[in-house]
Amino acid sequence: MNVTVTGQQVEITPAIRNYVVEKMERVKRHFEPKIDVNVVVKVEKLMQHVEANLRVPGHDLFAKASNTDLYAAIDELVHTLDRQVIRIKEKQNDQRNGNPIKHLSTD
Repeated sequence: MNVTVTGQQVEITPAIRNYVVEKMERVKRHFEPKIDVNVVVKVEKLMQHVEANLRVPGHDLFAKASNTDLYAAIDELVHTLDRQVIRIKEKQNDQRNGNPIKHLSTD
């Protein structure tokens, strides 16, 4: 897993970088192949904003979270990415098992 952490108007300390990498392990457990993650940390007054672009085979995912606490924002971000990855995996498994994705119709 390649994790790139950058900061806008904030210095990325080793503690922040290690926390992000540690939390991204939660997402990694769903995909064995190579995963690229770009995380951007921004500070605007009292709010901490965290955005992530996640590249997995066949999909590009984006998530963002905001909180007054940076570590809480990172936790929210990872939770959102984890849900997105689980949803993708479920769709792939349904299609492989012969259950096509059912779309809602307005009939």
